Amino acid sequence: MKSIKAPVDWLLAGDPWVEYRTRIDLLGENKTKAVQASRRAILESPLVGGLLDELQQWPWKVISSHKSAGQPFHKLTFLADIGLCVEDPPVARIVKRIASSRSDEGPFALPMNIPEHFGGTGKDQSAWALCDTPLLTYALTCFGLGKDPGVRAAAGYLVGLVRDNGWPCAVSRELGSFRGPGRKEDPCPFANLAMLKLLSATDSLRDGPAAASGAEALLSAWKESRTRHPYMFYMGTDFRKLKAPFIWYDILHVLDVLSRFPSRRRDKRLLEMAGLLEGKADREGRFTVESIWTAWKDWEFGQKKEPSRWLTLLAHRILARLSA
Repeated sequence: MKSIKAPVDWLLAGDPWVEYRTRIDLLGENKTKAVQASRRAILESPLVGGLLDELQQWPWKVISSHKSAGQPFHKLTFLADIGLCVEDPPVARIVKRIASSRSDEGPFALPMNIPEHFGGTGKDQSAWALCDTPLLTYALTCFGLGKDPGVRAAAGYLVGLVRDNGWPCAVSRELGSFRGPGRKEDPCPFANLAMLKLLSATDSLRDGPAAASGAEALLSAWKESRTRHPYMFYMGTDFRKLKAPFIWYDILHVLDVLSRFPSRRRDKRLLEMAGLLEGKADREGRFTVESIWTAWKDWEFGQKKEPSRWLTLLAHRILARLSA
């Protein structure tokens, strides 16, 4: 990888979550006064406060689409990504509500309604799918509950669903025969991305065979992206556009997750993806959003007119891991 210098001073002048993660992830700071001050500022931010207030309203309404960037479980994941934890009172209240949503099988559930013609029951019910519950479990783990028996049981059940070629499209028994639009024997790219994100936050699972199978599923999909599109997940023009925050299946999200696994950082396929990312930097080492999630239009990464500090931090964090 070429060495692109991160515009650290510019990043430190950004929103408190950008400053906080820059100090921790790029500068290696830990409990300095500056780190503590930026973390306090995160909790005082009206934008973050709005998310926290919204997420108090568990159980949420029936989700319409897992890809919808406004879905509460995506907002929960963002709060985990910026560094909030269960010691923060608003997070503790949210976690208490989520903890009560564990299914009989083990994974955490969400309100859903799958129409009968898609293989569901057509009724509102509490259920889970591999495109949502791994992210809920990831968020709980990042919040500091990785050793909680319920969280560990949920993660263990989900890991047990892996196959030799990665994770399939899998749902709770309440959803009947529903599955996504793909061949039953194929791995689901987003399910693998979500599961790898969970495993990346779990020390005991990060280097296991399940993680290896999931990583290979994503890297193989990249290598064969012109001819193979499992479950209609493409890795073409739209996939390669930079966007934030991490919501769905795109190059930055895939790079961020796979770069968390040291055993994969020298893989030529991963480095090829990283090369495309690197080539999008401007002369100052900044990155600009190329596709936006309208649900996040009020955030600084919700525009395409000028470089985004949060996006720039995410990009440099990936490049720093791969250059280590």
